[in-house]
Amino acid sequence: MKQRTALRFVASAAGTVVLFSGVGLTAQASAETAARPAAASTVLETRAVTAWIERNAHRLGTVDPAAPLDDLEPLRRSVGNASIVGLGEPQHGLREVTALKHRTLRYLVERMGFRSIAWEDDWTLGLEIDRYVRTGEGDIDALLRRTSGAWANRDTADALTWLRDFNKGRKKSDQVRFVGVEYYTTWLPAYDIVDAHVAKAAPSLVPELRRHMEWLRPTKPDAWAHARWYMNEVKDKKPYVEHARDLYDMVERLPHRPGDRAYSLAVHAAKQIRSFYLNYYIPRQTSYAFRDARAAENLRWWRGRHHGKVVYWAATPHTAVAPGMRLFSPEQGEMAFASVGSYLRRWFGDGYRSIGFTFDHGTIAGESGTVEMPPPREGWVERPFGQATRFDQLLMDLRVDAPAPVREWLRSPIATRGIATETPELPYDSYATGGTVRQWFDLVVHRQAVTPARPL
Repeated sequence: MKQRTALRFVASAAGTVVLFSGVGLTAQASAETAARPAAASTVLETRAVTAWIERNAHRLGTVDPAAPLDDLEPLRRSVGNASIVGLGEPQHGLREVTALKHRTLRYLVERMGFRSIAWEDDWTLGLEIDRYVRTGEGDIDALLRRTSGAWANRDTADALTWLRDFNKGRKKSDQVRFVGVEYYTTWLPAYDIVDAHVAKAAPSLVPELRRHMEWLRPTKPDAWAHARWYMNEVKDKKPYVEHARDLYDMVERLPHRPGDRAYSLAVHAAKQIRSFYLNYYIPRQTSYAFRDARAAENLRWWRGRHHGKVVYWAATPHTAVAPGMRLFSPEQGEMAFASVGSYLRRWFGDGYRSIGFTFDHGTIAGESGTVEMPPPREGWVERPFGQATRFDQLLMDLRVDAPAPVREWLRSPIATRGIATETPELPYDSYATGGTVRQWFDLVVHRQAVTPARPL
């Protein structure tokens, strides 16, 4: 799992998301992971599900992101009129899964008119990535190295470079926009946006603004360094939280006209600052639910601001429709939260489609090198897909007609891979559960064999 000095990063399906002190977690986690989820299927049921998959799945001919997209044409009917589509990956940093998501993104953009991509990373850093995909300004490799680490690979860079190339020569209203929906670093642009708007909209409040910013504004441009300092060195975080809350309240009360976009942007920036300081103040177990709730709100804010159709690129525990998500790992114990996807389904109904990307076996990049990843254990949702061996990769709509054993499987408690990159020597000790197969996913894109993403 990706680490930075003096920090442990809480991951969701191998995604670095939240900073915390990792002391004393392993003992707790061993107790949590001792209780395995009940198998979601029997051997006979798995065979029935595999046969159903082989009858109904659509073969995907390639993982080449630049290849023609005709094999993805079944997506048109499956996505239908949905305005938000979640692309959930089981682990970050898998070359073939990233390539399949890249191809799916291309299809949604080129053939179905999606014009925003919401990403599992920081909003302020996303402002710079958005500038890159719209104008070509900036160095995408350098930008990805400033992310949590989950996206610092050539395959992710290729997807964002494709977005830049797609946008070239298009009028602004037809360009694909990029937005980060997270808050866990919050770089200086958030503070700059608040500063500028308050000075313009309410100059008399600048002294109050300065009083809050003396506590809140980072003194160094590196947001990771500021996060390490705040988390590890600041013993009394309450004054920072109080200033962050008061700053948000002050900005929210500013005079504005209906539809004032500058005001909306400033309020959002202040909210990001508040979320950052709250995240490292509240109890760790609470922070998981806090994080996905904020990410969902941020995506909804963006959708209300730009109105077009949105692709949501993140780890499966975030994109799945899972109001009772429970993620277990040997290092971190149980992480329980309502997923971003569950909020999106509640707010947008069938306007949100959840696509889960899965794999059967292969190799992943662990902390000490490349590690073999065996096929999923019996009862995990990937198992029947992995046994559909005549497909290298496939697309399956889980809403098609199904016989009784398959319907029972779809209604069964789900279990799937967790954070395998943390303890690859214990591939079955990290898993996700909480809900049913049919609840989590509308569609599945499955790849049999995977390899690590190429480093930058």
